[in-house]
Amino acid sequence: MNVQKNINKDKIGFQKWIATFGIILFIGKIVAWKLTNSDAVFSDAMESIVNVISAFMGLYSLHLAAKPKDEDHPYGHGKVEFVTSGIEGALIAIAGIMIIYEGINSLIIGKVLNKLDWGIWIIAATAIVNYYLGYISINKGKRENSLVLISSGKHLQSDTITTLGVVISLVVVYFTKIYWIDSAVALVFGAYIIFVGYKIVRKSLSGIMDEQDPDLLNQIVHILENNRKTEWIDIHNMKIQQFGASLHIDAHITLPWYYTLRDAHKEMEKVIILLAKNTKRTVEFNFHMDDCRTVSCPVCQIADCPVREKEFVKRVEWTAENVTREVKHTIE
Repeated sequence: MNVQKNINKDKIGFQKWIATFGIILFIGKIVAWKLTNSDAVFSDAMESIVNVISAFMGLYSLHLAAKPKDEDHPYGHGKVEFVTSGIEGALIAIAGIMIIYEGINSLIIGKVLNKLDWGIWIIAATAIVNYYLGYISINKGKRENSLVLISSGKHLQSDTITTLGVVISLVVVYFTKIYWIDSAVALVFGAYIIFVGYKIVRKSLSGIMDEQDPDLLNQIVHILENNRKTEWIDIHNMKIQQFGASLHIDAHITLPWYYTLRDAHKEMEKVIILLAKNTKRTVEFNFHMDDCRTVSCPVCQIADCPVREKEFVKRVEWTAENVTREVKHTIE
């Protein structure tokens, strides 16, 4: 429990740094916009507002997700990470639309840029800082299974790509004096930003709707298959829910019908301990114990079973497909 508290505290502290740097970078881009009069720089600065808002939303969600379970939230508050991440994705898409709007407006009206050399150095510096923060945030989010940190990192890195586009356009315009290039580059990266926002929203909605995560399911099944005991005749009807960094796993495990309740419970606990040790996440289990039936004999590997009614035929390999079925494993 103390380890989990320290992890939550560390994530919240890191998110505070992201929020602080977001404000500093936004101020730097506003200064660059005032110096250059570039619409692309202005659009980049507007996207930084989204960075700041998203950082504080992420901070709030991490605070809320770290709260313990209560009577109103028996599964905890981890789902809030999906909600805030979805809002962040929507804000990213809106920023992309703003960039496209400003780019089209500049192409139509036309605009002369000023002090491009200053703008290039300032915007390039913000790009480097943004990318580094995004890289750290994504890796930290993956280690600690935090969708908020991952989405924040992707947002920062997508912001870096558009910022680099702005830098390139400023450099080209500086040497060529062809001012419409600035707007054209903004249009391209505005479309890219919209796509990134869509992907984040899509992932958030899948978490809210408890959509099956194929990679996570395959990981769980791989652990079970590689460490299965002969007494575990089958595991089926498995469902996995994610609540922030926590997992809730429902499943049915088929055990010999002649086991005492104590023996059956011991085998169930072996499965739970196995998964808890290998997932490196906070895991809650709800395992239902099934007794074996005659249809289970052909797949049962207990060699000295005293009540076998049918001969053993073959071992059924556990896969993501058959452990999620609602029925016991049989020879079809």
